[in-house]
Amino acid sequence: MTGKPELRALTSMRGIAAWFVVLYHIRLSIAGLPAPWVGFFAKGYLAVDFFFLLSGFVIWLSWSEKFRASGFAAMPGFLHKRVARIWPLHLFMLGCAVGLAGLFAATGRQEEVNYPFRELPLHIALVQNWGFTGQLSWNDPSWSISAELGAYLLFPLLTLAIDWRRVPNWAVLAAIAALVALLHATMARGGAPSLGTDIPRFGLIRCLIEFSAGTAICALWLRWKARPHAPAIISAMIALLIATLWAAGMPETLAVPALFAALLLALALTSGMRRNPLDNGALHYLGEISYATYLGHFLLFVVFKLALVDDPHAVPPILVALFLLLVLGSSVALYHLIERPAQKWVNGLYSSPARGGGPFAPSGKWWRGLSPNVTLLGAPPPPRAEEANGPPPRAGEE
Repeated sequence: MTGKPELRALTSMRGIAAWFVVLYHIRLSIAGLPAPWVGFFAKGYLAVDFFFLLSGFVIWLSWSEKFRASGFAAMPGFLHKRVARIWPLHLFMLGCAVGLAGLFAATGRQEEVNYPFRELPLHIALVQNWGFTGQLSWNDPSWSISAELGAYLLFPLLTLAIDWRRVPNWAVLAAIAALVALLHATMARGGAPSLGTDIPRFGLIRCLIEFSAGTAICALWLRWKARPHAPAIISAMIALLIATLWAAGMPETLAVPALFAALLLALALTSGMRRNPLDNGALHYLGEISYATYLGHFLLFVVFKLALVDDPHAVPPILVALFLLLVLGSSVALYHLIERPAQKWVNGLYSSPARGGGPFAPSGKWWRGLSPNVTLLGAPPPPRAEEANGPPPRAGEE
């Protein structure tokens, strides 16, 4: 933990988004679920787009100042902390998937399509969604953290290329609009009618563009957080307008990233305001354990159906309720027993002098030769936020 205050509403939204993904994956198995609800939950894959925008926001808030102060010398610590955040639980769930595949093989089930051992090294290295495969496999939701790893590698270059503090408001807004348009154009050119089309092909570029837009959204929040009411109202109105246009036929690949960008800014600006329901303690805890929910539910549903379900396309509501309780319980267990202890252990490797500073520690002087003051866009920067107002708040996990 850090001593910085937290944007609790964003953490809560992360939890809500994770559960939307859960409902997306089980929607076709729920017996008697009305068609409108099936259609609503069918859009659950879009929660990942909110994750990507939020990730860019959080990483910019947490790390941009460190890169500006230290240049590329901050990169080893950054990569170490990001790997500590995402890789241990991924590796644990991948191990569970390997065990499940072994069980299938031992019982004579042919599951090579879902559990291809030849692709296992790609999954271990978290590069499975970098264009090396043609389908999702093993633990399907892990594609998005593979894409995020690519965004983490992009981030230091992004901080070198542009300092959003030096860019006027209109240009930041134009940059967000341009990124949204670029994503839409890329997917339209590739024949993708929705953001969920052909994830192995489009998932990485989808993440990189939305992550970059998230950094710009954070820059706007940093400027407007002292007087948030007017920009929050305007952002919410823009989100509502875009949602209306989407319902009227605007392409999903254009509408959803723009909608979520406006929504993220509105949520950040209103976080901490009185009577904000997203500051609720229970919702906040769902956000804290959301990574475990996201990575753990898919394989759990596979096992659940094998053990308790006769017809996987008509699961009785009582069993659906049981499964959702199991998802919640397993998320709590994974978070407290696997995710957090492993994260602390891996982070400790970097800070331990006996370990030589960890696997990403800089061993030479070339890191320090890269100036933290070089940017490709902008005018001289204003004073750092910490100097004027103290440390910025956190927005969930750093």
